[in-house]
Amino acid sequence: MADAKKIKDLESLVYNLELELKKTKIVLGELQGKKPKDAVNYSLKAAEYGREDTEEEGLVIEGVFNGQIMIGPDGKQYSVPANYASKSKLVEGDILKLTIDNNGAFVFKQISPVERQRLIGHLVRDKESGNFVVLAGEKIFKVLLASITYFKGEEGDEVVILVPKDEDSEWAAVENVIKNKKNKNYQEEDLEINL
Repeated sequence: MADAKKIKDLESLVYNLELELKKTKIVLGELQGKKPKDAVNYSLKAAEYGREDTEEEGLVIEGVFNGQIMIGPDGKQYSVPANYASKSKLVEGDILKLTIDNNGAFVFKQISPVERQRLIGHLVRDKESGNFVVLAGEKIFKVLLASITYFKGEEGDEVVILVPKDEDSEWAAVENVIKNKKNKNYQEEDLEINL
């Protein structure tokens, strides 16, 4: 059991070193004049695709999800519940409809998802912020804590994420977590196989 803990600690150290290396490469690239891909301006996209109307059920606002919040056509920001964003696997750029009913309740609905691509990465806890991130290829993606806790993700687990296919993104939606064997509460040698 002591070896299992040492292995888990060493894996955690390796993933954190990999995260720091990727962050350092980004800063070095910026210092060398290499610009990261321009982030999508969701306020402009919301102004283009969004709308705001008063309907029988209440105020209806269509806007763009930026990974955490919805931005309305007028630039106003609306908090999207993390559980809804996680459960719906919302991705940056998705068009959402918010209905604020006559009682003041907020009801979100995804009405136009962007095209997605799946990536597989490793779950790492950023030592600076304390937040979970996913290392996938040469990118670092932020993920909602609600998604990680739902899947009972732990540092070192593999994570299947969804990102926009045609746009660069800072955030990813968690589709699933593939548990690292070493993170399980049991060891294989503890299992009995009866034939």
